[in-house]
Amino acid sequence: MKQNKYDDPNFFSEYKKMVRSVKGLSGAGEWYVFKSLLPNLENQNVLDLGCGFGWHCRYAREQKANSVIGVDISEKMLHKAREMTDDPYISYLNMPLEDIHFSAEQFDVIISSLAFHYVKSFEEICKKVFSYLKPGGIFVFSVEHPIFTSRNEQDWYYDEHGNRLHWPIDHYQLEGVRETTFLAENVIKYHRTISTYLNDLIQVGFQIQAVEEPRPSEEMLAEIPEMKDENRRPMFLLISAVKNILK
Repeated sequence: MKQNKYDDPNFFSEYKKMVRSVKGLSGAGEWYVFKSLLPNLENQNVLDLGCGFGWHCRYAREQKANSVIGVDISEKMLHKAREMTDDPYISYLNMPLEDIHFSAEQFDVIISSLAFHYVKSFEEICKKVFSYLKPGGIFVFSVEHPIFTSRNEQDWYYDEHGNRLHWPIDHYQLEGVRETTFLAENVIKYHRTISTYLNDLIQVGFQIQAVEEPRPSEEMLAEIPEMKDENRRPMFLLISAVKNILK
């Protein structure tokens, strides 16, 4: 059984309160960089892996994408996505990302936001995405940064007064399961190094276009001053890759 914390009532209740859940893309600190990595979506067929509430799906249609399919393991997430979506060209599928199956070269663009660190094998995801993309197709995704996921205790190191001293990193080269806490619940994540993310993409035939480690925008820092600590270490890793036509 693939992990599905988002259908746990307590976890989902807390997740709905997060800024990115309430405000959507404008509440996601990495969105302004993620958006810049996206190609022109007009007349494109788009797949969103781990679509959650469907924010990216609806954005793609706003950009005049031809069709959008969003996939998520959580029934609760997709129920909310469908409530917020009034568009016959957006469809949602309830299944684990590991189980997806689409036609070869079905999509022009495949995106994913903060989902792959819950998936055991990124290599298998790369193989599937490569197959489903048309030649020259674009793959853009974000994950929690390996600096963030290296330890089970994914938190700052504090002094006796509760001040944040630094972000500790340990066992970086030891890839695999991390049993951590998110929204006061036990969660399983999978840590892998930056080189693994890049090499898995390259080995299946992708060409890396961009690698970003975004910091909060000036607008978000002005609105939420405590976000300044996000400049002390990267929380997200964003990668854009293109399907090598010669592969």
